[in-house]
Amino acid sequence: MKKALIASTALVLTAGVAAADVTISGYGRTGVIYYEDGLLTGGNNDSQIISRLRMNIDAATSTDQGVDFGARFRIQWDQNSGSRGEQAELNAGKLYITASGMTVEIGNVDTAFDSAALLYGSELGSFDRDLVRRGSFFAYNTGAYSDENRVGVAVKYAIADVNLMASYVDPDQTGALTDDEEFAISASYTWNDRLELSGAAVMDGSGIADNDVYFVGARYAVMPNARVGLNFIDADNDTAADAGRTFALYGDYTLADGMTNIEAYVANNDATGNDTDNAFGIGVNYDLGGARLGASVHRGYDERVTADMGVRFDF
Repeated sequence: MKKALIASTALVLTAGVAAADVTISGYGRTGVIYYEDGLLTGGNNDSQIISRLRMNIDAATSTDQGVDFGARFRIQWDQNSGSRGEQAELNAGKLYITASGMTVEIGNVDTAFDSAALLYGSELGSFDRDLVRRGSFFAYNTGAYSDENRVGVAVKYAIADVNLMASYVDPDQTGALTDDEEFAISASYTWNDRLELSGAAVMDGSGIADNDVYFVGARYAVMPNARVGLNFIDADNDTAADAGRTFALYGDYTLADGMTNIEAYVANNDATGNDTDNAFGIGVNYDLGGARLGASVHRGYDERVTADMGVRFDF
C-alpha cells in the first residue's frame, strides 16, 4: 500500500511538471563602445568593453476554458552599469492573463509608449543604439524597483493587422510619493507586410506632471530587401530631459547574400543647448545564424562621434 501511494504521488508530480510550461530565453552581447573625448565613459578612456547577459524566466499555464495565465522574471547583468555591473539582479515580476486576443498584465508591465511599434526602428548595430531623443516615460524595468510600491497595469488587444495597447503606472500606490501617475496608449497597423503605421502618446511620462510625449511613425518596404521609415516625436514638454521635437529618417537594405544588412538614420532635433540640430548614424549587421556581428558609427547633437562593434546571440 505504501509503495502504491508513493508511486501515485510520483505520477501526480511528474504529470504536473510535464504540464507546466517554463522557459528561459534572452540574449548575450559583448563588444567595444567608443566615445569621443571620453564623454560618457565616466573616466579618461575613450573606449570600453561593454557586455550584457539577459535571461527571461517565463512560466505559463492554460485552463480548459482557453484562458492563459503566465508570469515573468528577468535576471540581467550589465558591464559598467551600477549594481547590475557587479552582479546579476532579479527584477520586479509581472503576471498576465490572455483570452480571446486580449492580454492584461499586472506588476512590472510593458508600457504602451515604450512598446510602440517603430519607436526604436532607427537603432543600429549589435548594441541597438541611436542618438534619437524620445523623452521620459516608464518602461518595463529590468532591475529591482527603487520603490516596492510601484504598480503597473497594461492591456493589449490584437485583431487582424491592428494592435492596440494601453498602460497605467503608479510610482507608489500608497500615495506617499508626490509623483504623478502615467497613462499611455499606442496603436499599430501593418498592411500587406509592406506598410507599417504606428502612433503613441504618454501623459505625465515617468511620473512628471505635464510631461506629455507624442509619437507617430511609418515605414514602407520599397523593395523586398529595403525599407524606409520616418518617425516624429514631440517631447517638447519634457523639461527634465530637454528632448525637444525630433524627426528621424531611417532605413535598411539587405545585400544579395541575405546575411548582410546595412542601416542608417538622420535625425533633426530642436532642443535648446544643441551644438547642432542634426545627428546621424550608419551601421551594419552580419547574420551568423543564431548570432550576429554588428557595428555602427554615430555623430550626435554635441558634434562628437561614438562608435561600437560587437557580437550578439539570442537563446
